[in-house]
Amino acid sequence: MSTVSADLVWEIVRNNNSYLVKRNTGGGVQFSRDPLNLTNKHSRKHAGFVNEKAIGVVANEKGGVKVVSKKNNHYSKPSATTETVFHGGKTARKTYKAVANQAAKSGYRPDLREAAVQRVSAIRKSQREPKPTPERKPRGNKAKKVVDEE
Repeated sequence: MSTVSADLVWEIVRNNNSYLVKRNTGGGVQFSRDPLNLTNKHSRKHAGFVNEKAIGVVANEKGGVKVVSKKNNHYSKPSATTETVFHGGKTARKTYKAVANQAAKSGYRPDLREAAVQRVSAIRKSQREPKPTPERKPRGNKAKKVVDEE
């Protein structure tokens, strides 16, 4: 992978790859199932399997998030090409800051900072307990009379 240009790889695999999801409805929209794609858009910028540096955010089983980033070395060892860091058990703001720093600090992929924070926000929101629905109150005079009679 290191001897082949990422642009060349993208041109070869952009129309057919295992992560591509094509839909005829909605004007032929194309999505990506790539785990290192934060926005799930099928584009060169967000394709994690093409870029040398990529970040993916997934939900952790015990709550919180798991941030997977791609290493630039170990091309011959596929299991060693990713690095996983767990964030969670803290406030949401601290989790957002930690993920944003991991994406942008030391110039890793600062262009993906906002997308990473949005993905973490969506995952954290899905992990929250839903609020109980309030009991419906009777509306109108007739309904109130019926409730008072019971």
